[in-house]
Amino acid sequence: MKLTSKMIKEKAKSLGIDVIGIADIDRYTNAPVLMSPKTYFPDARSVVVIGMRIPRGSYRGIEEGTHWHNYSFYAYNKLNTIFRPRLTYEMACFIEDHGWEAVPHYPAVPERSPASRPVADDKVPHDVVCSVRLMAVGAGVGEMGHSKVFLTKEFGPRVRLGCILTDAELEPDPIVEPGTICNKCGRCARDCPPNAIPDIKEEEKKITVEIGGKKISWADVHMGRCTLTHHGLNNTVSPFLKKDFPNMNFDVSKSDATEEEAYRLTYPIAQGAWTNCFYEENAGSIVKYYKYILNHCGYFALCGAKGCIRACMDSLEKSNRIENKFKNPFYRKKGWDIPVEREGEKVGVINPFREEALDQLYPGIRDGEQKETW
Repeated sequence: MKLTSKMIKEKAKSLGIDVIGIADIDRYTNAPVLMSPKTYFPDARSVVVIGMRIPRGSYRGIEEGTHWHNYSFYAYNKLNTIFRPRLTYEMACFIEDHGWEAVPHYPAVPERSPASRPVADDKVPHDVVCSVRLMAVGAGVGEMGHSKVFLTKEFGPRVRLGCILTDAELEPDPIVEPGTICNKCGRCARDCPPNAIPDIKEEEKKITVEIGGKKISWADVHMGRCTLTHHGLNNTVSPFLKKDFPNMNFDVSKSDATEEEAYRLTYPIAQGAWTNCFYEENAGSIVKYYKYILNHCGYFALCGAKGCIRACMDSLEKSNRIENKFKNPFYRKKGWDIPVEREGEKVGVINPFREEALDQLYPGIRDGEQKETW
């Protein structure tokens, strides 16, 4: 049955998909092997990439310091795992209704795939996970920003992507020329709380691959610092960590932890249990809010993408590089920052929650106990 790029795009529009692009499979010949659609599905002939916008307002709560749930719910987990995948599924079914195989790609992180023995001598180690951002570059949906966040002409960095591999031969879209959207302003790096994004001028800290005959470059982001901050172990952006660990002066911007090490710290802390009989409000969790938001949203993102998305979209809006316009600027007042160091007198010596509670309820009862000497 006949299937054309025009038919696919019309279907996407009818479903409410915000952006769509199509690539010839050969554009990914030089993509990293374990991130390539040619490795995943050798008989594929085309890649269809779709994108759904992130509502600008989903960042408002964190920008104001008043509400964190929306970022995890609407800008991240549910958009990535429910809203957008449902449309990817419908597009895949549409392609298969026309007699062509369609592989809806699972939205995973390539670098976190396990290294395992191949199932046969002529196979690569599993799991192959395509880089959806590289797929989107090849499909002409937009370009890679300096921060590694993908940018579209319509919404800048406010987009979540999905892709479908198919054996149907479709007319490809032109690749967006690098530098069309990203204005190389460096705001993403300057505003990144953990200093995870190299300066725009640091050429030696860039990654370059070839997609469709074009050199695509982005910053070699320090993913350990990024992950520690994203998942709440940076006390300059998380009031919840600051509350439950008031004496922890851990400066993430100087950390050399790897991404894997960061994941191994952040998720157990969010999921873990710890009871303080003197601090009933925190009973049952290590950081109360993290377990709560993880259970409620299925994910916990605390950083609010201050540099890579919020600062970037502000810069692109002001320079008229994106089409989605607003009546008012995103930044309307001076932003907030929490200092790494504790403000005021140190709370406690051994168990701050016990000591604070006893000092309030029974003044003097701790006389003779260990005192602060540091």
